[in-house]
Amino acid sequence: MKKYNSFYSTLSLLVCFSLINTAFATPNTTQTLSKSELGEKLFFDKDLSFYQNQSCATCHNPDHAYTDNRKTVANGIASQGSDEHSFGDRNTPTAAYAKFSPKFHFNSKKNEYIGGQFLDGRAANLAEQAGGPPVNPVEMAMANEAEVINRIKAKPIYRDNFIKLYGQEVWDSTDTAYMAMKDAIANYEKTDIFAPFDSKYDRYLRGEYELTLLEDLGRTLFFSNNNLKCMECHSLEKREDLKNETFTNYEYHNIGVPSNPEMIRLNKLAKDFKDTGLAKNPTITDEKEKMAQQGKFKVPTLRNIAITAPYMHNGVFKDLRTVVLFYDKYNNPENKINPETGKEWAEPEVEGTLNMDKLQAKKLNDRKVDALVAFMETLTDKRYEPLLEKMKQEKEKEK
Repeated sequence: MKKYNSFYSTLSLLVCFSLINTAFATPNTTQTLSKSELGEKLFFDKDLSFYQNQSCATCHNPDHAYTDNRKTVANGIASQGSDEHSFGDRNTPTAAYAKFSPKFHFNSKKNEYIGGQFLDGRAANLAEQAGGPPVNPVEMAMANEAEVINRIKAKPIYRDNFIKLYGQEVWDSTDTAYMAMKDAIANYEKTDIFAPFDSKYDRYLRGEYELTLLEDLGRTLFFSNNNLKCMECHSLEKREDLKNETFTNYEYHNIGVPSNPEMIRLNKLAKDFKDTGLAKNPTITDEKEKMAQQGKFKVPTLRNIAITAPYMHNGVFKDLRTVVLFYDKYNNPENKINPETGKEWAEPEVEGTLNMDKLQAKKLNDRKVDALVAFMETLTDKRYEPLLEKMKQEKEKEK
């Protein structure tokens, strides 16, 4: 019996020593990530904000078409910052389908500025855009890029993977490390999850979904040059049924959107404040050129438009139907009242550069307005279709 116990005691000691030796022999490694996987972690990391309470995903919620659906005193018109009392002065655009916007440039043939990120194109591309919010005082509010990099270096999974993906020299300077961070986030935003092209409209093009009569009427109106000019701005090639259509030409236009009094109050701006849009783009330096671009904003994608209210650069309209009526008011003398305010349509925020050529069309009746809304609802990604139905049911209850 003693020999038996002695044997197992000896065996136990050998196993223990073996485990200890193995533990010390195994290097302390971290998970190896691809650039897009690294970007995903950075995109959701709240530690990259000053108060460690806000990430890219806070204002670009993947459960809400990469827009900001938080319930704050801003009522969705602008995003609340990390300090929980600062707000942006524009409505947060979706990050979905953003990868298709070309690099910001001037097209001499069209005589138009095209592309870029943000509503004024001030970031040339996705990577440049990704570097803005962390150091914006009304967003993630970090003091500077170096402080962001210090937060990143504090985590082994970042520290190791930055070296694996960008080389040992990535930590040589704040600039090289910050560029790597921006590149990783941009790589994540270029993945298919941001642009699945699986809406009812996409499925219709593939013969997998049959449009309702109202949706089909809306499609016909949308793509018709004889009736409306929707596709003048909200299509890539001004033609119907283009595969992987993003429903924007990425140009900049002034369509006469009025000021939003709520935005002015929220940010304690002067009552006569005017957002001059593209004129604020830092690459446009000539004063005469700045004046010519005042009040112009980038044409947004219509993908997921039905679930990303409020609308326009300043969130002035709460309902998609109001947006359609806003366009119609330029062509329909009977359409004088904004249904959301019960008052006459307000004057444009900036009048001098109003593009009436793009706004002239035939007037709409109620059925055509409903049809256009119904068609735009078909541009909702499949994963958000239950959300759209929920939102429509809630709207019905409010009536």
